[in-house]
Amino acid sequence: MKKICLLWVYLIFCAASLSGQRVSNTDLEVRKGTSKFEIPFQYVNDFILIEVLFNDVFPLTFIFDTGAEHTILTKREITDILQVNYRRTFTLIGADLQTELYAYLAQGVKLQLNNLRAVNRSILVLAEDYFKFDEISGFKIHGILGADFFRRFVVEIDYTRQKIILHDPSTFKVPKKFQTLPLELHRSKPYVEVPVTLQNDTTIQAKLLVDSGASLALLLYTATHPKLQLPQNVIRSNIGLGLGGYLEGFLGRVGELVVADTPLGGVVTNFQDISAVGVDSTYLNQRNGILGNKTLSRFDVIINYITEELYLHPNKWHKKDFDYDKSGLYVAAFGDYLNEFTIFDVIEGSPAALAGLQPGDQILSINRWPSRLLSLDNINNKLKKKAGKSIRIRILRNQDVQVLAFTLQDLI
Repeated sequence: MKKICLLWVYLIFCAASLSGQRVSNTDLEVRKGTSKFEIPFQYVNDFILIEVLFNDVFPLTFIFDTGAEHTILTKREITDILQVNYRRTFTLIGADLQTELYAYLAQGVKLQLNNLRAVNRSILVLAEDYFKFDEISGFKIHGILGADFFRRFVVEIDYTRQKIILHDPSTFKVPKKFQTLPLELHRSKPYVEVPVTLQNDTTIQAKLLVDSGASLALLLYTATHPKLQLPQNVIRSNIGLGLGGYLEGFLGRVGELVVADTPLGGVVTNFQDISAVGVDSTYLNQRNGILGNKTLSRFDVIINYITEELYLHPNKWHKKDFDYDKSGLYVAAFGDYLNEFTIFDVIEGSPAALAGLQPGDQILSINRWPSRLLSLDNINNKLKKKAGKSIRIRILRNQDVQVLAFTLQDLI
């Protein structure tokens, strides 16, 4: 069995080496003269979600993830029903660095995205749904579409029109007004260096993974640079969901992030000390962090995997303030329709904590809106409103219905 290093959502995916599994354009069924493919997506809770027809049978939803090397199916029941043969088994190490989890290599898979059809694909299938994307996104998600699928193209992400355009590299021309930045590609994942000004007015050149699978703005790993320390004003936060549990860190701001000569001020930033959990920075390709969707979505983004270049142009959202939760609540979605909501964590000292809300409380309504009429995206947006906004939550705790209220506050 092949050993894989730690696998974390948003943070690390050191996928097993699929030597001999790389495929050429011959696995694509392409109409003659086609120079680009347009693929619509939904933008939900800062995830890019794409509809994929799996093996000509199942319409599934995948996260479009430039930060993942391989395509992953998280719902094993799909391939079990289709009686797909698993060729190899891989061992994954959980976020606690001890728990062993498993994935399988499936071959001969067909994937269709709008008018783009690929056959004879190799993907990884998780033995269990370790990621639980449904809970954190509030949307039925079946897997991750990784770089093994789209690295042969020039990839354009149009957040404004909610379309991904895959261009034929032989006919692609860089649009006017786009700025070109050099990329480093490592295991098919793109890295860019940009200046980050910390809150002590110190500026560093940060090497960041360009990660469309990360629903955050910026993540910085403290201790990966001698000047990269936690700012004074931070709160404890959950960065994301990993194999074996939620990943904890801190939430604060940096003074400024400059992307393609576009200064972005007060960027809400997650901080994590990876050395504290025993992660070797060599697994991260010596990067300082992640550039996620909340920042990328402020630009028209084009990744040229062939020439190793990144083309960016600020869109209409580039001056928008970076928002964040001002309640101290972390909420997950459950149920057949993902309209049952449970609090899984509360930040100590936050407005929600002071109001008496606790992990395990089931949300029945917010500001008199019944939960069955809401989505997780709706709830998160309500908790990101301006400081001073009153929130009234009706909860169920141990068969007891309670109504608690608090006022949103600036926490960082």
